[in-house]
Amino acid sequence: MTGPATPSPSPPSSSTPSSPPSAAPSSPPPDSVYRHSGFLAFLVARVVAVVATQVQAVVVAWQVYDLTREPLALAYVGLAQFLPMLCLLLPAGDLIDRFDRRRILALAWSVGAVCSALLWWLAGHGASGVAGIYAVLVLYGCARAFSGPAMQSLLPQIVPRGQLAQAIAANSMLMRVASIGGPVLGGLLYALGGGELTYTVCCSCFVLGALLLMRVVVAHAAPLAPAQGTMWQRFGAGIAFIRSRPIILGTISLDLFAVLLGGVVALLPIYAQEVLHVGPAGLGALRSAMAVGEVGAGLYLSLRPFNRHVGRTMFIAVAVFGVANLVFALSTLFWLSFVALLVAGAADMVSVYIRGALVQFSTPDAMRGRVNAVNMLFIGSSNELGEFRAGTSAAWLGVVPAAVVGGLCTLGVVGGWMLAFRPLRKVDRFEEAANAH
Repeated sequence: MTGPATPSPSPPSSSTPSSPPSAAPSSPPPDSVYRHSGFLAFLVARVVAVVATQVQAVVVAWQVYDLTREPLALAYVGLAQFLPMLCLLLPAGDLIDRFDRRRILALAWSVGAVCSALLWWLAGHGASGVAGIYAVLVLYGCARAFSGPAMQSLLPQIVPRGQLAQAIAANSMLMRVASIGGPVLGGLLYALGGGELTYTVCCSCFVLGALLLMRVVVAHAAPLAPAQGTMWQRFGAGIAFIRSRPIILGTISLDLFAVLLGGVVALLPIYAQEVLHVGPAGLGALRSAMAVGEVGAGLYLSLRPFNRHVGRTMFIAVAVFGVANLVFALSTLFWLSFVALLVAGAADMVSVYIRGALVQFSTPDAMRGRVNAVNMLFIGSSNELGEFRAGTSAAWLGVVPAAVVGGLCTLGVVGGWMLAFRPLRKVDRFEEAANAH
């Protein structure tokens, strides 16, 4: 991670102290991403927005189940958000490549604030029942289709290229912390003041996040090129670009199939009750184990990022993830199961760190919106469909055989992808990914 990767026009401008715009990109020392005021503002904005998302998800699920007492109603909560995201992610990627990403993200979070305000109104006037909640969630899913790729595409425009890997590690770690703390905060807020208080906090967080984005200095953005062809032609160019880059295609598809086939999170309630016999408290500990491993690995990587043998390390990390899930699948001891999930979480964070950096380094700025939209689609599909796969295979095979087969499938995917995507396996430094075809 050296200085020459950073665009050269910015540093010389520091010789003119009277020019405010040039001071921001040149002021941070090259070895400390945390000294970037724009990066810190971006982190804080994203944390408060993720907390609002997590708090809102907990309260919406609670209210919907409280109104219906039907488990299927909870499935519709996810479906109401996933379908508009699925339909809009790809057009959103095209728009993110053509317009100011910071403004698109601020607008998406502003729509999130409107959704929180509507949910606040419904909490006090529940005459519409769950139908009104579902309608708001559809609008919220539309906003998330833009916010996800915009966030991923904005980060490389904020920090120099030489600090991008460290920024990704810090960002991933803090997002995981927010994802853990958000549901806890949501439960406490709902217990204290019900839905109206909770949605007020969510609305405030979304507004705060949008305002903080205005303090983000976009110092490393390439000039916007004029649009060429129709939206579908531009999207087709994005797909062709991904297919022509084995590092990008291999990276995002490895994550898709490894999580889709090997994830065990959906099986934790069954394991806690029928295999480990630890009850609800034990289930909470098991769910936190993977998160603790992720946060610990993310904190380490944010302080000591590495940039050697990255392709091989990612394959090793996914293989460790599969082996750890196998150990969990066969374990009947609570402490061993806890440690296995802890290791799986740490390995997953290493994979997330490398995957995020490889995708960003491999993609030119003009194409990031479309590439990150496809990446978000793959990640969302692996999470949503992975839980469905785990549940159905447990119903067909039994919970332990289903978990064992999932772990073995993950290892099979690692072996197959190492053979099919040799440029990904051989890439040494992140900077090399830009030139690999």
